[in-house]
Amino acid sequence: MINPEDLDSTIIKTFRNSGYRATPQRIAISKFILRNHEHPTAQKAYMEVKKVHPTVSLATIYTTIKILRDTGLILELNMPQGQTRFDPNIEPHAHLLCLRCGSISDWMDPIMPKLIARVSADANFTVTGSSLDLKGICERCTAAKPPAT
Repeated sequence: MINPEDLDSTIIKTFRNSGYRATPQRIAISKFILRNHEHPTAQKAYMEVKKVHPTVSLATIYTTIKILRDTGLILELNMPQGQTRFDPNIEPHAHLLCLRCGSISDWMDPIMPKLIARVSADANFTVTGSSLDLKGICERCTAAKPPAT
């Protein structure tokens, strides 16, 4: 994860090193996604950034997301029903996907990096990324379910 104090400089360096200008719109998009742990969609980023930068285009959102993804600052999550969401947490972790409300939560455990290291060593395989999605019903949806009759 990026240190919050280094966020602006990391974003600017990322764009410049990728051959893009670090415009106020791109910086705002990047900040929204990199600070958002609810795994936003491109459409959600567009709606939020548009409040501050009314002239931002959806194309700028997608270009910015592509740069963030290609440089390893975010993960792209391909969800059920064809929805794509984005995660600023690039550390090894699992995603808990609620099949009722569509929420996504991160689940971190010290075993995840150890498991990846073991797979790499045992299989002589260089892991460049990972994704573990666990599907079920979240606590909020379970509590809201009316009792069975």
